Amino acid sequence: MVRVRVLAKPSQNRFLWDKPLHKTGAADRSDSAVIMMQSEQPALSHEVAVEIGGLPIVLRTHDSDFQALVERRYAGFVRRQVQPSFAFDIDVVHPEGPVSEEEELRVWKDDGTWRLERGDFRAEWDPLAGQGKILQAVSPYAIDSVLRIVHTLIQAKEGGFLLHGASAIRNRRAFLFSGVSGAGKTTISSLAPKDAVLLTDEISYVRRDGEGYRACGTPFAGELARPGENASAPIECLYFLAKGPENRIAPIEPPEALRMLLRNILFFAEDAELVKMVFRSACEFLGRVPAYRLTFYPDARVWDLIQ
Repeated sequence: MVRVRVLAKPSQNRFLWDKPLHKTGAADRSDSAVIMMQSEQPALSHEVAVEIGGLPIVLRTHDSDFQALVERRYAGFVRRQVQPSFAFDIDVVHPEGPVSEEEELRVWKDDGTWRLERGDFRAEWDPLAGQGKILQAVSPYAIDSVLRIVHTLIQAKEGGFLLHGASAIRNRRAFLFSGVSGAGKTTISSLAPKDAVLLTDEISYVRRDGEGYRACGTPFAGELARPGENASAPIECLYFLAKGPENRIAPIEPPEALRMLLRNILFFAEDAELVKMVFRSACEFLGRVPAYRLTFYPDARVWDLIQ
């Protein structure tokens, strides 16, 4: 199934910074963590536009160190002088500590505004206004998560999705390699020949492109610990990976392909209508893009089959 976190309905009228940073009993630590509210903070003079999947999102902050961290982490995806699709104002907690009491991720919609919360961040995003706010720990994993979630929400309405899988371009066509942890996404990425452009070894970005689909590079790295290339190409096919004693490609029956695809699509929101859209997008994708099972032995010869 689609990776939807089903959660208890959140209380009404909860806003981004309407609860304390620390749990009850931690008031004695309040002077060790500075949360600068919108009315108290200096002008958000540092801006970084991060473009993933062709959608530039501006991140604004008063923290120059955090700006430098973002520019390093998303190098290759930073854009200058672009018209952003959306913008987020970011407050960073110093020193690093818990931002929310929620240990598990929560994503829900409240009066047209998306609210995202986990132990290391709280965020709100109004898609109609194109604006959002993030309160987060200094860790880059927080902004990584917010960006992933926002892109899943955007693509849910556009017919695309983010997929737990590797992807690469070869001969101007993109190939997707999906599977559960340990199936071989990082392995097949590390074996890619020099003429292949690696888009990611962890999170693939799929966009609707006319009557077909396009795979886009992402900065979200897996075990290779390096971002993908900021490039894109039409998707040729989808491979579901399995390790074995030999290299072979086999067809997959449509119901099984759909089940395997839904298992690996990333989606976190508690929203029944969007879940239906993601399901429909997966069905339409498999109606236009062939899917196969790729069993491979971990050596470079497997790429002889991928052309």
